[in-house]
Amino acid sequence: MAKKKKDEVNFAPRGKGSEKDGAVQKGVDLPSPTRKKHKSLGLSEDDLKAMYEQMYLQRRFEERAMQQYQKGKFGGFLHLYIGQEAVSTGTVFALNDDDDIITAYRDHGWGLCRGITPNEGMAELFGKKTGCSKGKGGSMHFAKTENHFWGGYGIVGGHIPIGGGLAFANKYNQNGRISATFFGDGAVDQGALHETFNIANLWGLPAIFAVENNGYSMGTAARRHTVTEIVDRAKAYGMKSKVVNGMDVFSVYEAMKEVSEEVRESSEPYFLEIRTYRYRGHSMSDPQKYRDKEELEEYQKNDPIERLKTYLKDEEILKDKEIEEIEEKVEQEVLDAVEFADDSDFPDESALYDDMFAEDEPYFHK
Repeated sequence: MAKKKKDEVNFAPRGKGSEKDGAVQKGVDLPSPTRKKHKSLGLSEDDLKAMYEQMYLQRRFEERAMQQYQKGKFGGFLHLYIGQEAVSTGTVFALNDDDDIITAYRDHGWGLCRGITPNEGMAELFGKKTGCSKGKGGSMHFAKTENHFWGGYGIVGGHIPIGGGLAFANKYNQNGRISATFFGDGAVDQGALHETFNIANLWGLPAIFAVENNGYSMGTAARRHTVTEIVDRAKAYGMKSKVVNGMDVFSVYEAMKEVSEEVRESSEPYFLEIRTYRYRGHSMSDPQKYRDKEELEEYQKNDPIERLKTYLKDEEILKDKEIEEIEEKVEQEVLDAVEFADDSDFPDESALYDDMFAEDEPYFHK
């Protein structure tokens, strides 16, 4: 006897949490930031000044990049990191300079933190040969391998095994380095993540895997595209994990410092869910209909740059005038970078196949 059909079959994501089934889901819930001050974290006043300058540089660089994109100076995709600057900055200050970092295509901030100059970064966006990837990578493929920054990666989750491979190489060579792999919450359901987590724990790889959960993947809230808490992905693989407030640079620094030291000592992988919030859309073409103005304004009250600026003033580390001088210096650097990119040449046709093959003269079938 045939089963009676239901009146309605619904495959729409129901959403998890307090909202009604199928309702629009808001961005991430931020954990409490650390209560420690800079001295107890081992940070000097000079470190704080450098952190502020670095975060402000990332913000202004991307705002100018957005402006130049809208002017038609370059095309393709442009995924902005605005709002997430505490993650890159806190991490780079916590890790050693020769630790390996690889990330996804929201990579401008990471590149600037790892030694790509504003000139090199802007020129890369413009597709010029003076860019960090010689004008052939563009927005999604910033890289500076000599600084152990292995670049932005364009395939969602596709770089996670590469991050595991970097950790494997470090362990094999017994060089004391670790790898840190960053990806968005849209990558946590990719098979590559699960395969890598499994082998990383089997082989005891000195790797940090960190999801920058900015709330919306491409345009779908995490509660609507993935079940359970993201941090719980680690449980299936016996991997240690924790949730971090990614809107507070001290919280990121504290977590990364502790975790990196543990991973370096134990040669065991670690998973971090760093909860943050992007102020712009997934890319420049994103109409952002999945969130409202009020939500954005609420998260902007936790702006990581303003938090650090307030701390600098409250602790009497910098006065208003000194902060203005840092900001004016950064503003000029970014304006100079736009001019540099404009004045630079495009790659020569003869450079088309450079850096693509191991051999100097690869054989081509005709």
